[in-house]
Amino acid sequence: MAIGIIIIGDEILSGKREDKHLSKFIQILTERGLQLDWAEYIGDNRERIIATLQRSFASGDIVFSTGGIGATPDDHTRQCAALALNVDIALHPEAKRLIQERIMDTAAEAGKTVDLNTPDNLHRLKMGEFPVGSELIPNPFNKIPGFAIKQHYFVPGFPVMAWPMMEWVLDTHYSHLFHQQARAEKAVIVYEAIESVLTPMMEQLEAEFPLIKVFSLPSVATETQRRHIELGVKGDPQQVESAFAKMCAGLDQLQSEYVPISPK
Repeated sequence: MAIGIIIIGDEILSGKREDKHLSKFIQILTERGLQLDWAEYIGDNRERIIATLQRSFASGDIVFSTGGIGATPDDHTRQCAALALNVDIALHPEAKRLIQERIMDTAAEAGKTVDLNTPDNLHRLKMGEFPVGSELIPNPFNKIPGFAIKQHYFVPGFPVMAWPMMEWVLDTHYSHLFHQQARAEKAVIVYEAIESVLTPMMEQLEAEFPLIKVFSLPSVATETQRRHIELGVKGDPQQVESAFAKMCAGLDQLQSEYVPISPK
């Protein structure tokens, strides 16, 4: 099954905040023998969020979404998910209980009493309004949950909350997918190489070994590093070994200067 992530927020696109979710989510997946298939960044634009979610809901993919599930005017994700599915949005009873529990905990920590019916506390309940049919994603940081519907998992934009919630979703719902497909990767650094010269060999390797992919990552010269290409193969471990040996033999034929990259 394909796995995707949607990262929502004007603050990411404007550069006010640097996205940390993508690299961390890749790490979380890699630790479980999974890999990310696609990622999208979207600003706080209702029409664009709705269109993106309509497409991803129709895909059948496993999709994580970060950001926009708060209760301020620039938070649109909960409403957009409901509109994308053409369902109502409603206060989830368990989410209401958890939000009110958080309000009371915060008041108790400050040594204060609390009235749950004040306008600001009633407004906080909007964070528990989810598309009808949603299930909750527990939030170990402050109890205010995310929500899940149709293999889509909506979590806050705060990494301290989002990352353990992502891990919980994977470990709870998708452990049967962990480490199902063995993967390997081997690569070399080829100095002063030209990609157009290497391309025929790369195409031949992918044709001969259908369970691998060849990758080429060129780098320009710097004061401390010569111009080079990271050239490698990844995929099925058995085919990777054979394809890598053939790739090195091809580089030898081309009289290329190269050195192996140590496994990470």
